[in-house]
Amino acid sequence: MPKNFLFATCALAAAFVATPASAQAIAGLDAMREWNLIVLGDLQSSSEVEGRTFVGGNLTGTSSNYQIRPVANSAYGTPGLTVVGDVNGNTKNLNNGSGAVIGGNVNSGFNLNGAPQTVRVGGTIANTNVNQNTVTSGLTASDPAFGVRLDQQRSLLTTSLTGLSSNLGQLESNSAMTISGNRGTFNAQPGANGVAVFNISAADLNKIGEIQFNLNGADTAVVNVSGTDILLNDNFLGGTNGLGEHVIWNFPDAKTLNATTAWGGSVLAPGASATTGNYIQGSAVFGSLTQNGEFHLGTYSGTYAPPTTTPGGETPTPVPEETLGLFALAAGGLLWAMRRRRRKEAAA
Repeated sequence: MPKNFLFATCALAAAFVATPASAQAIAGLDAMREWNLIVLGDLQSSSEVEGRTFVGGNLTGTSSNYQIRPVANSAYGTPGLTVVGDVNGNTKNLNNGSGAVIGGNVNSGFNLNGAPQTVRVGGTIANTNVNQNTVTSGLTASDPAFGVRLDQQRSLLTTSLTGLSSNLGQLESNSAMTISGNRGTFNAQPGANGVAVFNISAADLNKIGEIQFNLNGADTAVVNVSGTDILLNDNFLGGTNGLGEHVIWNFPDAKTLNATTAWGGSVLAPGASATTGNYIQGSAVFGSLTQNGEFHLGTYSGTYAPPTTTPGGETPTPVPEETLGLFALAAGGLLWAMRRRRRKEAAA
């Protein structure tokens, strides 16, 4: 690798280290702990999210609500709403001092409710009540790294969450679902690491109409569901409370996902085009989403850390996700600078 490339990359990485906490990159399970809803592509919403939301594409739809419940301060400085693209449609409501970071334009406008908020926009913003709030627009022009960081965060989330789903999908099962009549009972039998793993198919899930979930002290229960077309329409016996923090429903092969009933447990479907019609209690990750149901707090809080292995099978020395994110951001910044220089040279 050329020395000047390495020098520029390291210099940009150092610059990102010096930026505020809100610029720190977040990946994998840390992202599921941080955000209540992550949509890697476009989100069309007519509903609400109790916690924080990340949208990798555009946010559209009718009036929708974000961070409607107070949440603990983020160690990363993450706002209540992050959108890499544009915000269109009807006015969006930001609550409880949530704030927002938007990469493109805010055409729909925001209602900024509750405590004073900070809203940072790469392009233009319209139809927003500034009042006691801090609203800054035009940041892409004044600070090109603003847009680069958002693009790289989206890329890092896409790569890390897709990899996480694939990784979890390869775990060996140590627990089983049993079916009696219309009821499926998930009886967790956690291993020494506190993790219980179920491997079932979409057809297995479709055989039942009721779910009984027994964690039995498991720190994390992973339910791997194979199949490309997923229907979530079961009733949770005993309710959904407490499942999102410890249960991850993983859909590594899913292309479509339709959730018609209240769902308990965090949902990981990074490749799926999803539609929700009722609430999901836990973290949720989708490729794209049409949201007609709420997302409730109870985000994943387990301590599980998936092992990372090389093609040879050995376990390498772990690299902090923050460090990986910084190098990704630095590389993105360098590419942006190179493209800008080429455009200037072509125009000369």
